[in-house]
Amino acid sequence: MYTHIALEKAAITTASTSFLRSGIESQLRVLEQVQAKTEHTVQWGKKEFQDVMRGVNEADGRLKYTLERLKTTIVEARLRPEGEERRCLLDFVDERGVEGLVGVVRGVVDEAGQELKRFDEQSKRFEKEVVGIWRMLNPSEDESVNGRKGFGRLGSGSSLADVLQELEDHAQEMAENLESLVKHFDLCVTAIRHTEGGGDAASKIAGDLPEGLGISHTPPETISQEEFADMARILEADAAQVDEVVMEIGSHLADMETLYEGVEAQIEELTTRYANMSKAFVMLEDIGRKLPSYITRNQVFLLRWENDKVKIEEHLSELENGREVYAGFLRSYDKLLIEVGRRRAAEQEMDKVVQSARVRLEKLYEDEFEDRATFKEEHGYFLPSDLWAGFESRPLQHEIKQVSDQDARIPHVSASVIRRAIQRVHEEG
Repeated sequence: MYTHIALEKAAITTASTSFLRSGIESQLRVLEQVQAKTEHTVQWGKKEFQDVMRGVNEADGRLKYTLERLKTTIVEARLRPEGEERRCLLDFVDERGVEGLVGVVRGVVDEAGQELKRFDEQSKRFEKEVVGIWRMLNPSEDESVNGRKGFGRLGSGSSLADVLQELEDHAQEMAENLESLVKHFDLCVTAIRHTEGGGDAASKIAGDLPEGLGISHTPPETISQEEFADMARILEADAAQVDEVVMEIGSHLADMETLYEGVEAQIEELTTRYANMSKAFVMLEDIGRKLPSYITRNQVFLLRWENDKVKIEEHLSELENGREVYAGFLRSYDKLLIEVGRRRAAEQEMDKVVQSARVRLEKLYEDEFEDRATFKEEHGYFLPSDLWAGFESRPLQHEIKQVSDQDARIPHVSASVIRRAIQRVHEEG
């Protein structure tokens, strides 16, 4: 009876486990596709974030480099009012605006980074839950050790039905052996009762038997001496086999106990597997309830990242425009130095022209004065003085003078400073 109950229980448990496993594995493959898509989004987001961070750091580095150049570029003292404390180009700009913009950019980047971290953690939780169900379907080495021990007792390739049949075969053989022992025992009692005083001995033997077993107290039928001798020969022949039969019964019993332990262990393993399938199904239901939020979270992350990326790019564009203003200031300062040199050269050229003109005018005046004196000396005696009022006048005199304020003079900047400015302009293209 036990064999049929065990076989029925094992069949039902195996069928239920197989059905659950098939359905769970099918759903898990769908979940793995969702998880793979989520993980792909995470990796893509990390790469995008790294690219944005690289762009932010490069823009910040360019800005700091430009500000440092402004800070280390000292304005030529001759360009500034006399007695003023020396100043750098950075003193002439307000860098707080762009530095504040850097803070805004990094704030958006940090927030986007935190969002990516939360999305990554959620993806890992999702993956952990899926892996947990797979592990529930496929127990680890330690978790399935008892089941393997049970299968080991049953032997390699043995099915539960084969083992249960083997138990019934052992039981049948034990029953046959016990029946033969009982027959031998009955024959022994019968022989004793046919001996002198055997009735009392048979009664004593009957008193020592377990409850439910006994011998008949009916007086035995009379048998001949020949029949008694045949009975004795049979008992003598069977007596040599009694120990062997008892040992065989013990061997059958030991084998049955081993097989029984194996059957129990295998049924326990099947029950454990079904319990694991049931737990896995419950876990699957829980993931199923959370699956819409996982999918939605993926879309929300993509949309938010695109918005954050647009903000960051806009701020970086503003930051770069600000940096370009400062870089333009540096370039223009170098060109201002070059312009000062050019104006200084032009002013010096004008001074040369003025000086040359003055010398020329003075020479022309002297020559004209001498020519008029010579004419007067040669012809003045004959010409009346009132003939032309301008006869005695001096030549016109011209004066070249600076009409601009002296402060308009171009300051002197050393040639080495101007050469370095020209070199920097050429290097920057």
